[in-house]
Amino acid sequence: MPDANKIPTDGPAAEHKPSNFLRAIIERDLAQGTCASLRTRFPPEPNGYLHIGHAKSICLNFGLARDYGGVCHMRFDDTNPEKEEKEYVDSILDAVQWLGFGWEAHGQSHLYYASDYFDFMYRAAESLIAHGHAYVDEQTPEEMRANRGDFVHPGKDSPFRSRTPAENLARFREMRDGVHADGAMVLRARIDMASPNINLRDPAIYRIRRATHHNTGDTWCIYPMYTFAHPIEDALEKITHSLCTLEFEDQRPFYDWLLERLIEAGLLEAPAPRQYEFARLNLTYVITSKRKLAQLVNEGFVSGWDDPRMPTIVGLRRRGYTPAALQLFAERIGVTKADSWIDYSTLDIALRDDLEGKAHRGMAVLDPVKLVLTNWDDVMGAGHLEACTLPALPHPPEGQPAPAARQFVIGREVWIEREDFEEVAPKGYKRLFPGNKVRLKGGYVVECTGCEKDADGRITAVLAAVVPDTKSGTPGADAVKVKAAITWVSVADGVAAEVRLYDRLFTDPQPDAGGKDFKASLNPASIRTITAYVEPSLAQAAPDAKFQFERFGYFVADRRDHTPEHPVFNKTTGLKDGWK
Repeated sequence: MPDANKIPTDGPAAEHKPSNFLRAIIERDLAQGTCASLRTRFPPEPNGYLHIGHAKSICLNFGLARDYGGVCHMRFDDTNPEKEEKEYVDSILDAVQWLGFGWEAHGQSHLYYASDYFDFMYRAAESLIAHGHAYVDEQTPEEMRANRGDFVHPGKDSPFRSRTPAENLARFREMRDGVHADGAMVLRARIDMASPNINLRDPAIYRIRRATHHNTGDTWCIYPMYTFAHPIEDALEKITHSLCTLEFEDQRPFYDWLLERLIEAGLLEAPAPRQYEFARLNLTYVITSKRKLAQLVNEGFVSGWDDPRMPTIVGLRRRGYTPAALQLFAERIGVTKADSWIDYSTLDIALRDDLEGKAHRGMAVLDPVKLVLTNWDDVMGAGHLEACTLPALPHPPEGQPAPAARQFVIGREVWIEREDFEEVAPKGYKRLFPGNKVRLKGGYVVECTGCEKDADGRITAVLAAVVPDTKSGTPGADAVKVKAAITWVSVADGVAAEVRLYDRLFTDPQPDAGGKDFKASLNPASIRTITAYVEPSLAQAAPDAKFQFERFGYFVADRRDHTPEHPVFNKTTGLKDGWK
């Protein structure tokens, strides 16, 4: 049997991770035997799609359980039937698994729903009433709000606070049985209306809501409040470390009060779980309010919850971010007690670090103009197409074989970037201009001879001559020295592709801070759709395949729209940060 006091280091080992105050607490508790093994939980409410902040919490809770040989529960806090749907349940489970985590441990599933505990929660409420710790309040919401007081003035007792337990129990059962209308009364904990912590001024713990629940149907017309349900769920599941963000710090006294009362009544076992708070993720150029994200969707500012500009996990996935990059990002930003802002570039750096050794390379021309090799037929033969290759991955990870090389052809006409030609070259310009030579990457050296223009003076074709015996990888290829190599795609086998150039959704680094109207800083250039030409191998890519378009950055084949007949690529990020 393993020593319960020994800190597990199975894998990845805990000591290889950056230290933080939560790890210090866990290591102390394991070493002192305060808990035999770590048990955490990830408890979202299924009322929307998860976002980047939830990704941090997923990586934290599941990651700590993994690192210390414990278990993380996947739990839905589904106590609010009016806003919760099965669609969100399914999307949350998918997001957790996509990020690389699961809820199976030691041959057991650890998937839970708060609604599975509704019977127990009701018994717990009756126990509080019986012991004088709760009462039914029939004040209007406005009266309750006025009598609650504020940070300067203490609250006032409800006129219903002095009812006997028997009276309260009878009234509460009427609530349960549907005798009273929605909002007519609530069950409140009896604590202290003069407490400096407003959360302890007799908080509501049950309310009447006639709404069909996604899991329990119409069994109940009363539902527990989140602050009442959450500690009970933790205790029933024997969570050892309940990790939440700092906005729940003021709720911790009620969390502890409730568990103490239920342990005293014999409904729960000691020791009670402990709640610990950490700073939530504040990421620049992003909003994470579910309400505001829903506005963006419902008012048509984005195409849906999985729009690649959205900070939702489904949006990040469609944009081309990887589970490994999000895990690396969460690890690098760490866990603290102090609020701070994380620059969005930190996320992109994590993605580049992940994809550099994984993403296959490919050439794409985003702003195409034809390059005509005027002597091609004379030198190579009329209609000749020359086979070319380039590495799919120039530097594969150590110990892994290099993937098969990319195959494409070069002929008389190729597509090049419009910016790769200047009729009159500025100082220091090394690409195509009359009289200058460049290498077509993986192909031949060519010498520019001029250009063709339309009636408006716009360049319609660049003209050049191919230099014989200079094909890359052949003897003598380096005999002609050039100062630049440019990317290109052959007209013969290049494939037209829809490319969506995404940028940050907001121009303000803190779009909703301080009560600002977040919609006022929406970036009008957050998406630009173009027709580009790509290597044939890119067109055959599977949806969700990631690539580095040489010189441009990282792109992904759109997981919804991409097909070989109509390739669609989303820009994830550039090769370096373009924002200052």
